[in-house]
Amino acid sequence: MAKKGDKRKLIGLISEESGERIYYTHKNTQNTPEKLSLKKYSPKLRRHVVFTETKKSLGRNEVKPRKK
Repeated sequence: MAKKGDKRKLIGLISEESGERIYYTHKNTQNTPEKLSLKKYSPKLRRHVVFTETKKSLGRNEVKPRKK
């Protein structure tokens, strides 16, 4: 269980190409305030693709459009 003053948040990683959420990780929001973008393996596509950060609590597998 998370501590009260914990800076680490649980985030989900969504594939940019297939839109599936497979990976979850913790992120320290104080050290890295920007969104994570990692290259990971997608078993559905059977190759490495870019996964971007999203909230864990989203009920759908979509990437929200970025505000500019």
